[in-house]
Amino acid sequence: MRLEQLEAFLAVAETGSFQAAARRCGVTQSTVSRQVQSLESELDAVLFHRTTQIKLTVAGDVLLPRARRISQDWQQATNEIADLMAGKQPELCVAAIHSVCAYLLPTVLQQFCQDYPQVQMRVTALGSDRALKVLRDGLVDIVIVMDNPRLTISTDMHVQTLYEEPVEVLMAADHPLTQFEIVPWDALTRYPQVVFKDGYGMQRLVQE
Repeated sequence: MRLEQLEAFLAVAETGSFQAAARRCGVTQSTVSRQVQSLESELDAVLFHRTTQIKLTVAGDVLLPRARRISQDWQQATNEIADLMAGKQPELCVAAIHSVCAYLLPTVLQQFCQDYPQVQMRVTALGSDRALKVLRDGLVDIVIVMDNPRLTISTDMHVQTLYEEPVEVLMAADHPLTQFEIVPWDALTRYPQVVFKDGYGMQRLVQE
């Protein structure tokens, strides 16, 4: 079964005439007739009642909606490929800190892809400083980082708070800081710390 056979079948079914179908397809009437006959031969079924008025047979009625769907899918595929080759396919580029990529984005992205299947997603895990840099350089569309007013207050970007979470300190059970229910920053600075390397929002927050 070839696409041109289905197109000829659809043209006859929708115009009610082999002659009109030929004009629509831009071919001769004999070509349309051969394509329909070839399709009938492959299906081993007559698709049209060939009388003074062309009408679909029961087999033709069964084929019609499926042929339309195949034709529409093919047209959509060719359009999408043409857009892709022309650089027109929509793409959303996101940079986010590693914890967001690991724990929050998977379910969000799954729903986004279901709602917007035509959009290509590209996600990169970066530290806050690096993520903001690639945003300013125009390499990504959205970043999800730890908020730092020194870095995010700018006229060239819009900042929106997505959620808030506490900063937790991991320490030994007998550490002096366990006396605090909430550890003060000034108390924390008195002890050696293991923090993220430069370029990460948490490291900058602890330093400041």
